[in-house]
Amino acid sequence: MRSLANPTTRRSLVDRLANWDDRKNWQEFFDTYWKLIYSAARKSGLTDAEAQEVVQETVITVAKKADKFKYDPAIGSFKGWLLQITRWRIIDQVRKRQPGAAKRPRSPDDRLTATIDQLPDENAVDLDALWEKEWQENLFAAAIARVKRKVDPKQFQIFDCYVRKEWPAQKVADQLHVNVGQVYLARHRVSALLKKEIKTLEKQR
Repeated sequence: MRSLANPTTRRSLVDRLANWDDRKNWQEFFDTYWKLIYSAARKSGLTDAEAQEVVQETVITVAKKADKFKYDPAIGSFKGWLLQITRWRIIDQVRKRQPGAAKRPRSPDDRLTATIDQLPDENAVDLDALWEKEWQENLFAAAIARVKRKVDPKQFQIFDCYVRKEWPAQKVADQLHVNVGQVYLARHRVSALLKKEIKTLEKQR
């Protein structure tokens, strides 16, 4: 299955991040976005250790700037803002590979003028397109995780085999010891809940 829509801005969570002491919301932010940031870093050519560093530094930057982020569709979305921060952190890791990078002074314009050309493999990486793809997949994964916590495990297993793994209905029924009618019912119920969760996430991002 593919994600069903395009996320905009997670306004409510971003607003709550201004409170540094709110561990629950910060944990929610980390759980929601760390894989997205890590994957973008890895696919940009960084090592596992470098990508982990990008995740850490991106989260720290968000923590420092969350209270300054103001949602304005005319200016840009949270998705674009987080991408820019992640891009800067990736470029920072690339700079660290260069001899004397730690000693070389950087002007304030360095990050403002940084482009994808500074990434490890400029011919293989389109970070904007990659980010969009990863963002969509991240949204869908977050919705799936929410649904999984809310439905009966058996129903989710039926849905997973029939819809996500694309098994024939009769095979699902035989393997999970249910009838075909229960397969169709589980698909309908879980799909409806999944669409609802995706819409909820879209309103928050």
